[in-house]
Amino acid sequence: MSFPRYPVTGDHRITGQTMSSATSHTDDATVLVVDDERDIADLYSAWLEESYAVRTAYGAGEALDHADEDVDVVLLDRQMPEMTGDEVLERVRERDLDCRVVMVTAVDPDFDIVDMPFDDYLTKPVMLEELRDAVERMRTRESYDEQMQDFFALSAKKATLEAQKDPVELRNNEEYERLDERVEKLRQEADDTVAELGESEDFEAMFQEFPGGA
Repeated sequence: MSFPRYPVTGDHRITGQTMSSATSHTDDATVLVVDDERDIADLYSAWLEESYAVRTAYGAGEALDHADEDVDVVLLDRQMPEMTGDEVLERVRERDLDCRVVMVTAVDPDFDIVDMPFDDYLTKPVMLEELRDAVERMRTRESYDEQMQDFFALSAKKATLEAQKDPVELRNNEEYERLDERVEKLRQEADDTVAELGESEDFEAMFQEFPGGA
């Protein structure tokens, strides 16, 4: 079986960490919310704190203070005055932390995202279900091997660009062409994994990763 081609279609900080009671958590994951707009950061934290341990950072410096080996998912704004989200992302990756990073930003994606080491990209405004679904996708990916994680991260970038750019722009851009080649290469390498998964629940979960997927 070959891998299918998918069409694109109040203050919550308590010493840097917000947690609801242990009985209300449905998952032991820790989510770090990073946004210099306090109202937005607090809103995202409130949405997530019933299901996860949530750390809230109101800027790049706080984000780096709270980013450690206990963090599973980072929701990261790109536009911040002290240091950009892109720089924070690089610092997090330099620490070799085993966490998934979702850019949550008002910045429309451009071809510069191709080489950014994030796992998914959400463009504001972001609603409750969209944010929760993104965290759940990241949690699901933790069970995948490195090859599959790379495949989904690159495919997310490809889908994001295809939703934002017109076909002519995509065809004429070398970065997108390179990205497309990398996705296809990983897709071929992943065929054996897909064949092993068959119609399992994990395989169904993979399909749900993609807009317009099967």
